[in-house]
Amino acid sequence: MGLTFVGILAFVALDVLIGLLAISTESSVGIGVAAVILALGTFGTGVALVRRREAWSKGLGIGLMLGWALVSIFSAGFCTGLNPGLYP
Repeated sequence: MGLTFVGILAFVALDVLIGLLAISTESSVGIGVAAVILALGTFGTGVALVRRREAWSKGLGIGLMLGWALVSIFSAGFCTGLNPGLYP
């Protein structure tokens, strides 16, 4: 259970890092690439960790995927690149 929260916090840190890099490009293509990297990286890593079938890896993998979902919901998709208003 505790590693789920660690996974959520790890995603938020990764989101901030990739988001700052995407914003520095000042283009909608950079933001789109960052959104794809975040989604594929998060869900690819999350599924791989859950499939290991160890307690710590399941919690961390589920936490990463929950982090992506929660950040998407609470930021209306701005922080994960889902909001169509980001792409002119």
